Amino acid sequence: MNVAAVETTALDADPLRDSDLYFNRELSALDFNFRVLAQARDPQVPLLERLRYLCISCTNLDEFFEIRAGTLRHAQDLGVPPGPDGLSPATVLARIHDRAALLVQQQYECWNTVLRPALAEAGVCVVHRDGWSEAQTQWLREYFRDEIMPVLSPLGLDPAHPFPKILNKSLNIVVVLKGKDAFGREGHLAIVRAPRSLPRIIQIPEEVSGGAHNFVFLSAVLSAFVDEMFPGMQVKGAYQFRVTRNSELIVDEDEVDLALALRDELVGRGYLRAVRLEIAEQCPDDIVRTLLENFDLPENAVYRINGPVNLNRVIQVYDLVQRPELKFSPFQPRQLAGVEAMFEKIAEGDVLLHHPFDAFTPVLELLKQAAEDPNVLAIKQTLYRTGKDSPIVDSLVQAARNGKDVTVVVELRARFDEEANLGLADRLQDAGVQVVYGVVGYKTHAKMLLIVRREGRKLRRYVHLGTGNYHSGTARVYTDFGLFTADPDIGNDVHLIFQQLSGLAPTIKLKRLLQSPFTLHAGVLKRIDRETRHAKAGKPARIIAKMNALNEAQVVRALYQASQAGVQIDLIVRGACTLRPGLPGISENIRVRSIIGRFLEHHRVYWFANDGDPDLFCSSADWLERNLLRRIETGFPILAPELARRVYEEALENYLADNCSAWTLQSDGDYERLTPGKGETPHSAQASLLAQLGA
Repeated sequence: MNVAAVETTALDADPLRDSDLYFNRELSALDFNFRVLAQARDPQVPLLERLRYLCISCTNLDEFFEIRAGTLRHAQDLGVPPGPDGLSPATVLARIHDRAALLVQQQYECWNTVLRPALAEAGVCVVHRDGWSEAQTQWLREYFRDEIMPVLSPLGLDPAHPFPKILNKSLNIVVVLKGKDAFGREGHLAIVRAPRSLPRIIQIPEEVSGGAHNFVFLSAVLSAFVDEMFPGMQVKGAYQFRVTRNSELIVDEDEVDLALALRDELVGRGYLRAVRLEIAEQCPDDIVRTLLENFDLPENAVYRINGPVNLNRVIQVYDLVQRPELKFSPFQPRQLAGVEAMFEKIAEGDVLLHHPFDAFTPVLELLKQAAEDPNVLAIKQTLYRTGKDSPIVDSLVQAARNGKDVTVVVELRARFDEEANLGLADRLQDAGVQVVYGVVGYKTHAKMLLIVRREGRKLRRYVHLGTGNYHSGTARVYTDFGLFTADPDIGNDVHLIFQQLSGLAPTIKLKRLLQSPFTLHAGVLKRIDRETRHAKAGKPARIIAKMNALNEAQVVRALYQASQAGVQIDLIVRGACTLRPGLPGISENIRVRSIIGRFLEHHRVYWFANDGDPDLFCSSADWLERNLLRRIETGFPILAPELARRVYEEALENYLADNCSAWTLQSDGDYERLTPGKGETPHSAQASLLAQLGA
């Protein structure tokens, strides 16, 4: 008997493996940006905040092409088979083009017909080239001659001047020329590259425009005065373009020095394989074909743009315009009482912070106090993203200089923060900190801080665990939970994980924490199965989980099985979700919603009813294959009943009641925005938390 064939047939016969039951992760992630863009159209949102949402959707799309589309093209080259959704990489890429083209069209419609006119009416004018006054034109011409042209190096294309290297996402102008230059060379095409040193948004002085807030795009200025760079020749056309390149670094992890290998990769990142070409809408087809050939791109990689190709750069207007009435009302996060004595505060009982509604200050204070406390012997911390000039890093450096034993696990491969983390690692090592780069083949994504303090004749462990990064900036705009505890079992678990990360420890047995890639995946499946068994036994069964994304196939199948057994399941998934809810006989007991609001939803919370004895975990991990199986992650229980109740009420119950900022996923893949029904009280989860927790 061919056992393998029998097993394959059995797998194929499993109805829950049917590809029709799964959405494609990439397409689902792409569709998230339509929900972000809807915020830019919402007249209830302050005008400059609407502009910010537009720019976020554009920046997200850039990153999608840099990472997801780039990875798919690589998978297509390697012949990677379809995933659970049954779609090949080539099919997904074709569908991405169709969806992305629609998104781009809607982004520029929003800019050209909604936001730009509304901003102008409010006295914030991003002036189109056709609308420049004589005074503005004269000032911009002088600005071009004095500030822009001296740093440009236009390149005519001929056998001696091949097509130049074009940096990822840089602004460029392709110029069509007629005539001969001083050397008798016949003009045809030239490329003008805009150096990164040039501002992409230029503010026109008030005395020139008669208004305080008048701006133009650099691309418009380059196009308007490009003829001055080619004296004696006739400019027949000038068309802006931008190429997006794959930015996923592939580092040989067998290298002896991972940091050195990563530095080498970063040098060439801006010139990796092209994945998208954005070009001015009116650019002639023959020039588009020339560019596609140069960048080795297919026809479905080009996007014709009705406006500036780098629309996301208009975000600078948000920062330059100080008009409080056009932005969200400022708020002060709640300050924790007793922050001046963090060790005493934590020793009294566990402390929960809900960012950004609770200030990030206690985390900074704990490290600052630990660095100066003579009773603190050791500090261990994971760092994934920290931000520039981080006070956390300052405290770790000071602690090492004060003679503490400081170990920091720096994840060098935190996407787009690789260069910053290399510099961070160098600074820490120079101060005497023991820096560990994690585990080969597994990104360290867990958020952990462990402080060992002598108290009398005993050593006590103080721990901070979080769902978000140790980053003061994102703590003001991301929703996350942070837990301080001196619980001995949790402290020992964290200690064992740090030993495992810094040494060559064997598989460890944890008492309280779940850990990827060892027990978190199995722990989630075990708890879903427990709810399934409870439902089959006629007991109440419920699962509520909140995360950024969901695609792990075993988890999805387990949720389908739970739904079939009668478990009521509510999933709050901000972005990509491959589970198809609402299918009769499969997932009619599963509901999926996405919340888009003022803050980026980021905390991960898993809640299982457990027959009246609820099981609640906060985590650094989404229910994604990479997080559950290929990363170092933690899931930590909230043991104090009053704190567990807070997490449930604030992050789950509150969000399930949202009828203002929530979108519900339909069984066909579309999202529908909820609005308060007749006689129903409007409820926004984030607004409720601002009112409840904000100072």
